[in-house]
Amino acid sequence: MLAEAGAEATGADVGWTEIAGARALCDRRGALFFADHRMLVVSDLHLEKGSSYARRGVFLPPYDTAATLDRLEAVIADHRPDIVISLGDSFHDRTASARLPDLFRERIAAMAEGRDWFWVTGNHDPDAPEGLPGRSVREIAVDRLVFRHEPLAGRADGEIAGHLHPGARIVRRGRSVRRACFAGDGRRMVMPAFGALTGTLNVLDRAYSGLFDWPAFRAHALGAKRVYTLAASALRPG
Repeated sequence: MLAEAGAEATGADVGWTEIAGARALCDRRGALFFADHRMLVVSDLHLEKGSSYARRGVFLPPYDTAATLDRLEAVIADHRPDIVISLGDSFHDRTASARLPDLFRERIAAMAEGRDWFWVTGNHDPDAPEGLPGRSVREIAVDRLVFRHEPLAGRADGEIAGHLHPGARIVRRGRSVRRACFAGDGRRMVMPAFGALTGTLNVLDRAYSGLFDWPAFRAHALGAKRVYTLAASALRPG
């Protein structure tokens, strides 16, 4: 159905894009890879979201952290980055990193070994994670790119952010499809949420107002087998 919307299928697993002149691959699993810098970016892992809800008496399937780490391990194995940046809300609350079972700590440590690993602080996790490798930063700059959790209001060339969990919705022949997506206009990028229990916010929502040059906007939607690039004109609210 995405193909019926006039979407350009941009590869079996990944789609090329540019942000402020830097070329990157949009992986269908929700990661962004800059080959020139051997740098992998993910956002909004929301690790231990299930246990956070359970503490409040809301019981969700307790497998979210394992599922998210499974996917992260696979992406790292495929791209073999030298640098990993997690763009904030890596943990669902301020004590989530302390609740991580030892097994998950060991998996994160193994992924980080031999790499520069950066935890960008987010609104859910404003403090450095407890007992895990890597550096905690508010934002990080690499050449013309700036990585932070929440996008700044107005124009911000080279910004790559998370926080909003972008999603793209199309309607064809009375059927609606909604997918998480990378949202960008060539100047900046808002990353999809990577976590297993994270939802989406439609890119036409007013929360995105002023962030993008809409004639140049593209949603790189995550399909089961590939990334589909959608122009703004193909998108629907809701």
